[in-house]
Amino acid sequence: MIEQDTIKLLRECDAGVKMGVASFEDVLDQVHSRTLKQYLSDCKTEHEKLKCEIQTLLHQYHDDGKDPNPIAKSMSWIKTNVKMGMDYSDQTIADLMTDGCNMGVKSLNQYLNQYEAADEVSKDITKRLINLEERLAVDIRKFL
Repeated sequence: MIEQDTIKLLRECDAGVKMGVASFEDVLDQVHSRTLKQYLSDCKTEHEKLKCEIQTLLHQYHDDGKDPNPIAKSMSWIKTNVKMGMDYSDQTIADLMTDGCNMGVKSLNQYLNQYEAADEVSKDITKRLINLEERLAVDIRKFL
């Protein structure tokens, strides 16, 4: 049970990190403020570091990980492009990224509760990812 919950939790973290990195890549070139760009770049870098940790652990379990849900990824891409098409502002980017962070925090907490038998290492990674998302949402509030 521990191993199965661990793999499932790591898979969800893998999908979440991939979704986050893709979101950063969708908006970074359109950011005007150096400060906002730095927040987003730093958070992207931290997501990529966690992605490597997650991939290493999944590899140890002989698991390939999980890609983000294609429907969720498509909906995110559509929302981003529609909103950005109407308003190319840092406020719009901060709004989109805050929504993404909030959804990530909610989902990751649900998975943390759902896969409670997961090992402490995978729980720690999940908590660090949650903290990254929460911190970014707070840091970019001034751009809303």
